[in-house]
Amino acid sequence: MRIEIMDTTLRDGEQTSGIAFTDSEKLNIAKMLLEEVMVDRIEIASARISKGEFEAVRRITEWASGKGLLDKIETLGFVDGFASLDWMCSAGAKTMNLLCKGSFRHVTRQLKKTPEEHLADIIATVREADKRGISVNVYFEDWSNGMRNSRDYVFFLMEALQHENIKRFMLPDTLGILNPYEMMEYASIMVDRYPNLHFDAHTHNDYDLAVANAQAAVRAGFKGVHTTVNGLGERAGNAPLASVVATLKDHEKCVLNVNEEKLNPISKLVEAFSGIKIPNNKPVVGENVFTQTCGVHADGDNKDKLYYNDLVPERFGRVRQYALGKTSGKASISANLKELGIELDAESMQKVTKRVVELGDKKEFITKEDLPFIIADVLGSFNSEEKVKIANYYTCHAYNLKPASTVCIEINGELFEENSSGDGQYDAFMRALKKIYQRLNKDFPTLVNYMVRIPPGGRTDALVETIITWHFGDKEFKTRGLDSDQTEAAIKATVKMLNMIEYMG
Repeated sequence: MRIEIMDTTLRDGEQTSGIAFTDSEKLNIAKMLLEEVMVDRIEIASARISKGEFEAVRRITEWASGKGLLDKIETLGFVDGFASLDWMCSAGAKTMNLLCKGSFRHVTRQLKKTPEEHLADIIATVREADKRGISVNVYFEDWSNGMRNSRDYVFFLMEALQHENIKRFMLPDTLGILNPYEMMEYASIMVDRYPNLHFDAHTHNDYDLAVANAQAAVRAGFKGVHTTVNGLGERAGNAPLASVVATLKDHEKCVLNVNEEKLNPISKLVEAFSGIKIPNNKPVVGENVFTQTCGVHADGDNKDKLYYNDLVPERFGRVRQYALGKTSGKASISANLKELGIELDAESMQKVTKRVVELGDKKEFITKEDLPFIIADVLGSFNSEEKVKIANYYTCHAYNLKPASTVCIEINGELFEENSSGDGQYDAFMRALKKIYQRLNKDFPTLVNYMVRIPPGGRTDALVETIITWHFGDKEFKTRGLDSDQTEAAIKATVKMLNMIEYMG
């Protein structure tokens, strides 16, 4: 069965506390969702909210119109005497997701109207939209409570609205109250009673059941599911796009239009624009979800992929990794050494494994790129000579002056010096370093991510751990530095990187 994915990151996702996307950010997310991730539809804004929303809708609809994608762009509108329709027409929007009240309590307590009055207003709005050439889907806000407590009211709306020009009926669990058994029951009732209509499930994650409820609705016969990137949304958020896609494909065998390899890039883009970090253990897109830590797992994978499941990282443009720490065994370390092109005999492997476990027991963070240095330290026979060393450096940050740095480095015994300014002391240091590498026509890695870890306790002399992710050639790797000064910790991580790229080739 083919299922539509409607992503509402730019509307419901933006209702996450503290998030406000700019119109440029919205446009870039919209482009990536439709052209690369290839979701079926996106909901981009709420009508009449702000000038910023209007500009975002105008820019997105203008772009989509030029690409032939305007029918995939949706905007939330209200039963407000056609004011939302006026707003949408001015912004160039052509599909309205009309917010109606899906429970008797909402219509009588919030709107203070009778069901008949609300229905008349809905029908008037739908027919006016039809006159203006605007397609309409309807939301039944609080539908889950409507089915629990006022089912006759839900059916009252449906009996009348099924004959109107409405493309989709979108049924939200607005407060995230349902479990999959209830969702299955209520969704089945709707599908059985109105088999020729298109229903979408819009689930919230208050009980961490949004994905399960979306799956239950699809199993009951719903034809569409609403998601947000990284599960953004009010309170506990909405059903996460990546998790929904994986679940529907693998457990329901649904046909989806989504390009799985682009789920990780869109997740990173929204993380950057929203400022909300993706949890390391978040399914599909988390930093650690394709990393095996236990040595037994690495051994099983090596023998017959015994710890693989259907969520293979290659599906999502990622790779399987084996973490290094106190639970590492020889198989984990061997897998990492193989990537580095290093082979050790059995006795040497035993010594290196022992040292990795010792470091892990002390809560040391160990990366694959640390292994050559650990080998050098443990064995003494491995080529431990640093090809690149910092001979001297100076950084300065004075009030109202741009930070500056002078760097002198030794490469294969020869000294090179440069200076530069930057947006911070480390940025100034890196700019000076890049000047040296440009002078030597040597490739320089791209800094992908910069993470600082400071132990709790509030001590001003606490050690700072800086972990930097680099991209060089076709590889991505991490280096770390440890010091009481953050800039010095970053520089130590950078020196490790410089030696790694010399080692790589």
